[in-house]
Amino acid sequence: MSETAAAFDRRMLEALVCPLTHATLEYDAEAQELISKGAKLAFPIRNGIPVMLVDEARPLDD
Repeated sequence: MSETAAAFDRRMLEALVCPLTHATLEYDAEAQELISKGAKLAFPIRNGIPVMLVDEARPLDD
């Protein structure tokens, strides 16, 4: 999984925003997710590619 983590370009975070709130995202390297605190969603990163579909996001626990 470390190869997948290395494949994600952290500079991409500057260009990506939450599709619901349009707010910035936080990168969770351990879970390989992009976190939107405003939408309370975690978007997966698969094979180094962020999946920014709301239907694919995991709801965050409060």
